[in-house]
Amino acid sequence: MINLELPKKLKASANQAHQVAAQIFRPISRKYDLAEHEYPVELDTMAAMVEGLNDSGQGTAGATLGRDAKAKTEASGNLNGGNMAGLLNVIETCWGDVGLTLSIPYQGLGNSAIAAVATDEQLERFGKVWASMAITEPGFGSDSAAVTTTAVLDGDEWVLNGEKIFVTAGERSTHVVVWATVDKSQGRAAIKSFVVPREAPGLSVARLEHKLGIKASDTAVLLLDNCRIPKDNILGSPEVNAEKGFAGVMQTFDNTRPIVAGMAVGLGRAVLEELRVILKDAGVEVSYDVPANNQHAAAAEFLALEADWEAAYLLALRATWMADNKKPNSLEASISKAKAGRTGTAVSLKAVELAGTYGYSERPLLEKWSRDSKILDIFEGTQQIQQLIVARRVLGKSSAELK
Repeated sequence: MINLELPKKLKASANQAHQVAAQIFRPISRKYDLAEHEYPVELDTMAAMVEGLNDSGQGTAGATLGRDAKAKTEASGNLNGGNMAGLLNVIETCWGDVGLTLSIPYQGLGNSAIAAVATDEQLERFGKVWASMAITEPGFGSDSAAVTTTAVLDGDEWVLNGEKIFVTAGERSTHVVVWATVDKSQGRAAIKSFVVPREAPGLSVARLEHKLGIKASDTAVLLLDNCRIPKDNILGSPEVNAEKGFAGVMQTFDNTRPIVAGMAVGLGRAVLEELRVILKDAGVEVSYDVPANNQHAAAAEFLALEADWEAAYLLALRATWMADNKKPNSLEASISKAKAGRTGTAVSLKAVELAGTYGYSERPLLEKWSRDSKILDIFEGTQQIQQLIVARRVLGKSSAELK
């Protein structure tokens, strides 16, 4: 038997995250959906609380992957460590609001990149920064190997040039993890990630995007014009290893894709809970003791959605557990991201449909959740990219053999 009961120490942290979602996020969710680009000042109080919990060693309410979580995992050898804590916490906060979760100070996706590949010295330096992650460029989306932003070593500094788009928390974060190539002739093997401080000369915000959903979160276009950073701000080795390729920077996705899956799982749970209440108020009871085909059509639809959601949740748990136990999980990370991303959009759109005109209105949050859900099937690698990765792994094909 597989024991899926959550460890007590993780339950406490997840409960904190749920309280944040219920008491801070939900009450202001609609407010910041209607006030795009306005900074959620309510999160400043939460930032202070998160910092206090980190300093006291009690964990965080909204953490994804930080220095403290990783250190505790490695020190204890615990089978459920920083990755699992981050997954459970993000499920809870996204039950509250996805955009606000992405706006939590000091919990950016770039922090996961730092935790994945940084040296001990870098973890010490960057462990308490708010790091966004800049990968996508005007010329490509999910094909990370197509990076054209350059990084040239000039004495004791790297000089970065390029344009990055759709950078989550790109304006608000204190640091940006930038993907750039150190030698275009070497292909993907020369792609490295660099930690760029907000005040670095040559880094600027060109504009903020107006979006379908997650409007509480800022999404920026960043320009790097002869941007200079210290030599030791490169994550991992500066050496180009053709055999290893850019596995180092790609390792980031093995940690972040299950986290994004968890975001979709959290949103999906919120949708299902709301939908069940709406159905009950309409006189439709959902039973687990009667076959679905003997129940109301809407109840049968609900059961199918819930089963799909459960599969997404279990796949996210599996990929995250493997990450904590240092097992290769690229396949499982992509499977969990693909399943959860697709499930989040399917569940939320079907819920709007089943709720009818009420679901389409702004009275409940269903229509907002349906808009928020779509990004979870796009960023960190689209549905199509995840399926391509899964196909390559299952069939044993290289990226050159299967495109």
